[in-house]
This record gives sequence, structure tokens and C-alpha cells, in this order.
Amino acid sequence: QVQLVESGGGLVQAGGSLRLSCAASGRTFNNYRMGWFRQAPGKEREFVAAISWSGLTRLYADSVRGRFTISRDNAKNTVYLQMNSLKPEDTAVYYCAVTDGQVGRSPLDYNYWGQGTQVTVSS
Repeated sequence: QVQLVESGGGLVQAGGSLRLSCAASGRTFNNYRMGWFRQAPGKEREFVAAISWSGLTRLYADSVRGRFTISRDNAKNTVYLQMNSLKPEDTAVYYCAVTDGQVGRSPLDYNYWGQGTQVTVSS
């Protein structure tokens, strides 16, 4: 079993930055690929970014590429999402997730989920 706890969400003005963190506990973290998803009210959960165990493979949604950066610190069992140049359309609950399979863009690829952290971007 893997437990995930997100933090770092909040309210920020358009153009601002936030860094989300996701701390993992339970089974060995190094074997897992990690992803970030988000869900806005009335919308489906959508892929944001994902990272392989080594950090060498990183995937991004087109809507965030060049603005968001995913990274991980295996010694701290933590994955991060640095979000810059935030836009009102980035407003959502952000979830981190873990997969013991390949890095993927579908929520169905992931086995464990955190509880989410709210990000609100004002215009």
C-alpha cells in the first residue's frame, strides 16, 4: 500500500507561481512512476505531468508544457510540480498518483492517489 499526501496549493494571481509537493509513504518509493492530474468543477480529471523513477522521462500536457516542471527526490520520497505563469484556467484540484507500470497519461494507468490540493488562480 502507498499513501500520498499533497501540499502547496493555494490562491495566486494570474502570472504567479506555486510549487506542489506530494509525499509518499508505505512501499518502496523508488520503484514507482509518479504523475500529477487535475480536476476542475464539472470536468473530467485530466493529465498534467508524469515522471519516471529515474527522472529521465518526463511527460507534460500540451496546456502546461513550458510553464510547469515535474521533478522528484527519491531520498525524500517526494515528487514536485513547479507551476509558473499560472492562468485562471489552471484552477483545479491537483492530485498526485503512483503507478508501478509505465509512465502514462491516463488516470487508469495509476494505482494510488492522494486526496488532492486546491489551486485557485485569480484573474
